[in-house]
Amino acid sequence: MSDRKERAFELDLIRGLAMIAMLFMHFSWDIRYEFRVDAFSYLEKGWFWAFLHPMIITGFIGVSGVCTAFSRSNLKRGLKLLGVAAGLSLATWLITTFAGIDCLIIFNVFAVLAISILVYALIEFIEKKCKIDPRVTNVIMALIAAYIALVGSDLWNMDYSTDNLLFLPIGFAIHNTPSMADYMPLVPHIGIFLFGALVGRLCYSDRKSVFKTSSLLAKNIMRPIEFIGRHSLIIYIVHQPLMYGILYVIFMLLGRT
Repeated sequence: MSDRKERAFELDLIRGLAMIAMLFMHFSWDIRYEFRVDAFSYLEKGWFWAFLHPMIITGFIGVSGVCTAFSRSNLKRGLKLLGVAAGLSLATWLITTFAGIDCLIIFNVFAVLAISILVYALIEFIEKKCKIDPRVTNVIMALIAAYIALVGSDLWNMDYSTDNLLFLPIGFAIHNTPSMADYMPLVPHIGIFLFGALVGRLCYSDRKSVFKTSSLLAKNIMRPIEFIGRHSLIIYIVHQPLMYGILYVIFMLLGRT
């Protein structure tokens, strides 16, 4: 998706909307829980976590799955993102250990996306190496994605707890786990990613938008959102420290820190 003319604008739009919603959620979290302001009580409502929050996550991860159809090398893309995830974990460990700011990230959305992309790259390799009919691959992917999604919907109700940190990526409850920020397990999110990859295979095999060119007014309205969607990776990395820093200065000037 390097060439702007080849981009499917609807994917950038969906991911941009998901990012905006995520930015607002993190802003609300900082205001309510970090700076102790009695606002944004929706964060404690069941309907938000049961319906809206999954929609945000599904939009972000699902579109990333669709984008596998546009990538020239999902292996390189996955390894690059894995490096970002590892670097983020190292940086937050250093900050938590030496600066005393509790922000440790062990396994978050970047790790989920990196592993999901690498799993899909493996699927592509096996399909090509073994000369498997793409229709067979699609059926297998759909079954695996559905199974993971179903297991994930019930995983929180199961008494799966352990002391082994190797189970942390799956979503098991780990005893004596250090405080983590932005935790996200593979289950059920890798299932969402695989559903997105399946949509990419079925609807974007020619790497073009499935919609006709929109009007100039619509383009102007959507352009800022599409920009956020195209640069979601860097925005996700920098938004929280930048947002927290600005809020800290504001509340310090107000004498509330």
